[in-house]
Amino acid sequence: MPLISPMSSRTPPARPAPARSLAPLLLGVVLGSALQLRQPGLWSTPAYAIAAAAGGALALAGAHAAGRWRRVAPWALCVAAALAVFALCGLRAVHHARSALPAALEGQDVRVVGTVAGLPESSVVGLRFRFQVDSASHAGEGVSVPPLIDLAWYHEAGAGGSDPPPQPARMPHAGERWSLLVRLKAPHGARNPHGFDYELRQWEQGVQAVGYVRAGPADAAPERLDARWRYPVLQLRERVRDAILATLGATADGPADLRAAGVVAALVTGDQRAIDRGDWDVFRATGVAHLMSISGLHITLFAWLAAQVVGALWRRAPRLCLLWPAQSAALLGGLALATLYAVFSGWGIPAQRTVLMLGVVMLLRLAGRRWPWPQVWLLACAVVVLADPWALLQPGFWLSFVAVGVLFALNPIAENIGGISAKGRFVSLFREQGTVTVALAPLSLLLFGQVSLVGFVANLVAIPWITLVVTPLAFLGVLWAPCWQLAAWCIQLLGAWLGWLAGFPWAQLNVAAAPLWAALAALAGGVLLAARLPWSLRLAGLPLLLPALLWQDALPPPGHFELLAADVGQGNAVLLRTARHALLYDTGPRYSLASDAGDRVLVPLLRALGVRLDTVVLSHRDSDHTGGAPAVLAQQPQAALTGSIAGEAALLALRPATPCLAGQAWEWDGVRFELLHPASAAPEAPPPGDKPNAHSCVLLVRAAGGASALLAGDIERAQEQALLDAGAPLAADLLLVPHHGSKTSSSDGFLAAVRPRVALVQAAYRSRFGHPAPEVVARLQTHGARVVDSAHCGAATWRSDTPGQVRCEREAARRYWQHTAP
Repeated sequence: MPLISPMSSRTPPARPAPARSLAPLLLGVVLGSALQLRQPGLWSTPAYAIAAAAGGALALAGAHAAGRWRRVAPWALCVAAALAVFALCGLRAVHHARSALPAALEGQDVRVVGTVAGLPESSVVGLRFRFQVDSASHAGEGVSVPPLIDLAWYHEAGAGGSDPPPQPARMPHAGERWSLLVRLKAPHGARNPHGFDYELRQWEQGVQAVGYVRAGPADAAPERLDARWRYPVLQLRERVRDAILATLGATADGPADLRAAGVVAALVTGDQRAIDRGDWDVFRATGVAHLMSISGLHITLFAWLAAQVVGALWRRAPRLCLLWPAQSAALLGGLALATLYAVFSGWGIPAQRTVLMLGVVMLLRLAGRRWPWPQVWLLACAVVVLADPWALLQPGFWLSFVAVGVLFALNPIAENIGGISAKGRFVSLFREQGTVTVALAPLSLLLFGQVSLVGFVANLVAIPWITLVVTPLAFLGVLWAPCWQLAAWCIQLLGAWLGWLAGFPWAQLNVAAAPLWAALAALAGGVLLAARLPWSLRLAGLPLLLPALLWQDALPPPGHFELLAADVGQGNAVLLRTARHALLYDTGPRYSLASDAGDRVLVPLLRALGVRLDTVVLSHRDSDHTGGAPAVLAQQPQAALTGSIAGEAALLALRPATPCLAGQAWEWDGVRFELLHPASAAPEAPPPGDKPNAHSCVLLVRAAGGASALLAGDIERAQEQALLDAGAPLAADLLLVPHHGSKTSSSDGFLAAVRPRVALVQAAYRSRFGHPAPEVVARLQTHGARVVDSAHCGAATWRSDTPGQVRCEREAARRYWQHTAP
């Protein structure tokens, strides 16, 4: 989080400023941006122009009436600013949306010529990089594609191939111009309750298409056109990052000998992708994740140190002091060097916000303005929001600004920390760390559903250690490589301390995601507890914390159940909840060696809903059904495991598992669960030609009122016919369509027996398998089913007490930057 206070010492004499009169204007800037971000769809350009004109007219009217109605004029100015900024933000969005990828080009071979505009990321399956497009063509004719795209260059055998990776001479590097044959699609992320908005991140970064390089034997070979001196800072960052990883033993061909290599690379170049996922878990559990890359805190402290150095050097030159005061030179020099530091670190969104905030404070100091802290805080907020309206939807924005506001409001000494003794400074920083930890804990619960209970202790050690020891060593390594080794050892030492803290059972508190009103009450309670007030008043904040801490999501009444089909891409993951129990049917796919649906989707979802699983059912061995199992089972140690996973040593090693068999049944809270298939357990050593799909667990769930759901795994026509021959009770209101809508399943006889009102298809957008097959969709509709697929619906929620209704996450929380599948 950025701390503004260090830049405020030894400034020019303060002069009065009309800060209070500007407050309504600044508030209007923030409110107008926030209102525009709530739009489910964009207006036309003339509509936004009318809104802007209305804002201007209201501003003129408010200025004219300022002498007569002094109380009304400020509010008129606030509304006028809100209208104007609402329109400005909308016009920016309209302009940005015009460069979206045409739907007709999705999945087509397109030749693009352009420049590698991001750090290439190597992995065992290929390479990922950002590409700035200069021109594009399809079938020999020029076409329009987004100017910025994200590309993957897989091995010749594909993402799961075993061929060797491209040779270094063939790999693209930052700043090079290439001609590539690619296949593109619109950014389409998972849409789940309380989940990460991938499409918002891509929108904010200006990326409106993603795809992969066509580099197979039958495709025209990619061609490096030249390596001009373009993006020189990016090229330097790539060389430094690769040098760090090579020096510390981390290469693209295998895991790092020193896991600290990723942290060193992140601290120097801002590239966090080499940090191990297990290390991220420790950093989050101990509340120090914000330190493990270039953050606002690093940039702010760097600005303060740079200002001290520039000021000291400036005072050594009397002639320079006569031309310009040393205090002003120090402020400007610190900001300039901090900006260079932020640019070298990748000029990410958090770095941009920090530089803007520091620039606002520096300009006020140079102008001799001493505004009250609320106006300074609001001005910095308004400037950042004008530059990037979508920052209002980022957790880092709120953590930074609330932290700064709390420090200003509760610790005024922070504004003059440069003028106190070393001992007083230490005590002040200790107090500030405690203040921020207590005050921001409720906000962390709101944004992430968890808060580190050891974060205060961890940060007391980690902040000075990373800031004053590790980061300087990491940067000195650019000049003398052995310093990187010293930095890595320091990180390993800190990692041992953090790992010990994270090992405590109570190290992290997880709660269900509370509504906004409860979260705001908890934030007010945290501020009260941290305030310098009598304890009798501080303790009044405790009741305000209770709604957020004790909140529970609404559960079905006894005799009914809720089904939530998570949006996990190409795979199955269905959460079933009764009044007091929960079952997870499948755990989604593994996306890569470092990512799976369990870690990215299901664990955050279960945490946000406050779900404690009783049972995990893995329908069969395919990775698109079991990929997230390790992460889910690690977070849910009490859950029993069952399924058709015989012979899968990695899955069976997670915990004891029982095979699912037809005839097994149980009842939870008046809801009956019954397994209909397989008739016998899956073999430990499958014979040649044996398909895991044939052993899928088929689960029927029936409410007391009669509404039911049938989860069919990946059974195919032969298994469907076997269920029909056995006279299985297949009739259900909701059907999880077998095999994601593949042509090998959903036969007419099977669908006639099920007669579903709702047919759920869990498949990826533009699935490479073609799921759901058009003929299967037509067959389902012929049998009277409403087909709901993940690509159009996102996460789907269905309840047995309203069996004809489905809540689609993409429809319920629609925003204009989100992709709509054709």
